[in-house]
Amino acid sequence: MDHAIRDVSLSDMRLFGDIVTRLNRAEPWEDIRGQILGDLARLLRADYGASYVWSQKAGRYGNATVLNMDPDNIARYEAWFQYRDPITDRLRALARPALIEEVMPYEDLHRTEFYTDFLARDGLSHGINLFLVDDGCDLGDFRLWRGHRAPEFGARELGLLSALEPFLKTALRRRTGEGSTLTPREADVVRLVARGCTDRDIARLLEISHGTVRTHLGRAMAKEGCANRSELAALYAAQLRDN
Repeated sequence: MDHAIRDVSLSDMRLFGDIVTRLNRAEPWEDIRGQILGDLARLLRADYGASYVWSQKAGRYGNATVLNMDPDNIARYEAWFQYRDPITDRLRALARPALIEEVMPYEDLHRTEFYTDFLARDGLSHGINLFLVDDGCDLGDFRLWRGHRAPEFGARELGLLSALEPFLKTALRRRTGEGSTLTPREADVVRLVARGCTDRDIARLLEISHGTVRTHLGRAMAKEGCANRSELAALYAAQLRDN
């Protein structure tokens, strides 16, 4: 589906180019989603954003990156509301930039528990999503929202997101294609997570930065198909028992 892109300023064009440059330069071990989510929201004039990766093994969305959303509300989504979400699986099935109203009219969405007890708590009202799938493999998604006082997303945002889609897919494909075997340092981090160590504990014990710990942890979760550190620790414990 082609979308004409209108109402794009010079600063928008520069921001678009900057996002593309960073996507093209991303290393395989970088989780580029967190690096560009804020600028993607600026480009699409969104107030809120989230990005997840669907894990077929775990049967859930995990490895979250969020923008301007309450961490407690995000925790409620991951533990409860993703299993009562009436729109996300439908949007994922489209595997292209899509407005929320393409899969459910807003008047119907506003009557659901998902809206009243989750979306409305953070003020999310109008949404546009992109789910990136490559040969049946889920690479990640981008979920952008505006507040109820803002206008709805339209052809401009669909056009920009469509233009960015191949660059996003290439960058995320590069990351997931780096191999499924944990590196020695990733394995070190996983072992310490399984022992109950915090990220700061791990950074101190391995003499690396807190950010590096988060990078190794994110890569390990992506490789093992785990949605969070608890699942990663449980998987490690199960592997020890099996061996």
